[in-house]
Amino acid sequence: MLAGGSPLEKNGHYIDPGATDMVVTMPESSQHHENPCGAAWREHLTRRRVYIETYGCRFNFGDTAKLIEVLRASGSTIVESPDDADAVIINTCTVVGPTERRMLRRLSLFRDRDLYVTGCMPAIQRDAIFSICTPTIIPPEEIREAYLGISTVSCGSSGIVQIAKGCAGRCTYCITRVARGSLKSFGAEEILGQVRAFAHSRTPEIQLTAQDVSSWGRDTGKSFPDLLRLIGGNAGDSMVRVGMMNPATILEILDDLSDSFESNAIFKFAHIPVQSGSNEILDRMKRGYRVADFKKIVGAFRTRYLDFTLATDVIVGFPGETDEDFARSCELIERIRPNKVNVTRYSKRPFTDVFSDHDFPDSIKKDRSRKLNAIAEKTYRAINKPLIGTSQPFIVTEKIREGSVMARSPGYVGIVLNEDLPLGYRGDAVLKKDRKYFFIGELA
Repeated sequence: MLAGGSPLEKNGHYIDPGATDMVVTMPESSQHHENPCGAAWREHLTRRRVYIETYGCRFNFGDTAKLIEVLRASGSTIVESPDDADAVIINTCTVVGPTERRMLRRLSLFRDRDLYVTGCMPAIQRDAIFSICTPTIIPPEEIREAYLGISTVSCGSSGIVQIAKGCAGRCTYCITRVARGSLKSFGAEEILGQVRAFAHSRTPEIQLTAQDVSSWGRDTGKSFPDLLRLIGGNAGDSMVRVGMMNPATILEILDDLSDSFESNAIFKFAHIPVQSGSNEILDRMKRGYRVADFKKIVGAFRTRYLDFTLATDVIVGFPGETDEDFARSCELIERIRPNKVNVTRYSKRPFTDVFSDHDFPDSIKKDRSRKLNAIAEKTYRAINKPLIGTSQPFIVTEKIREGSVMARSPGYVGIVLNEDLPLGYRGDAVLKKDRKYFFIGELA
């Protein structure tokens, strides 16, 4: 099972990967030699103490990781408390209503500070931001442009490699699609340069991220499976985790994609959101696939890899979702038996196609969420029970605390070991206790 939390996102705050200022420069052949971006925010933040909070998806955390390298190259210092900072940066998320409200509360808290805002909110909700504060906006694309002239990575437990921005889909509920725009795949050499740098720094886990990882190359005539093979061949001793992939963009490359996971450097793990077990709801969402397609994708990976771990997402209470539609989602989860289900209550978002559609009362959405989570947790227990007492190979990917580490099996099963082991350590562990989202293990 997946373990909750990572060293990069705890309580919504950015935790600098690894307690070290050491940086690794990419190999010269991978470096870009464009002039660094001359954006005003860089000049304002030069040689200052900066506090950063980051919210949302791994892509946002990837932006923050790049931003930190840019700031350090400008002589700035990243501090862990706003009390120690000359400037505050909030990297925002607005994927659902509660998150948006939290963002506005955080911005209001720092309204009297030298405040900078980046992430998804400035692109689509600038008026909401400026109604409570007057920050400097840092466009995410300027972070990447500036980073191309820096080309260093921080040493730590995990490294985030962004492979594309934007989306080729047209989901009717998604505000991120509006914020990030259409698909733009990043170049293979840019991506491989970062992979090599993380591998050189002996980062144990490299996380590939995008709004839809499997869509990489659709705008440039390239193939994500081909890219993944190149990444696997350049990862060194690091392990690569592939980020979220949309079933609609997996379908046309399914066989090749399944083959590309063959590398021993690739975790046999996939995050493939189904969102609903009802074809009618999938049509209303404009997801671009059917329930049978999702089953086909899962079957292809499970047939090929016996230790394959599946994470999926389901939205409950989507406009028009009947009791029968919801029952189909429950039945799908019971049948597919994912290792992790992220259940989200539908939240209407501005600028989306279904914003004006009738919304369910919160009581209905909460009830459906509780029922589906109960089914998912029952599934976890059934999956985990046969694994107790088995021995699993692992790599240590995170220091939890003194004398305790998180390790991952080749199938990305989380194993907590009460041992003082270094990052990247490999061995075998016997799974002793089931903790639903991970196991407690002992060295074999």
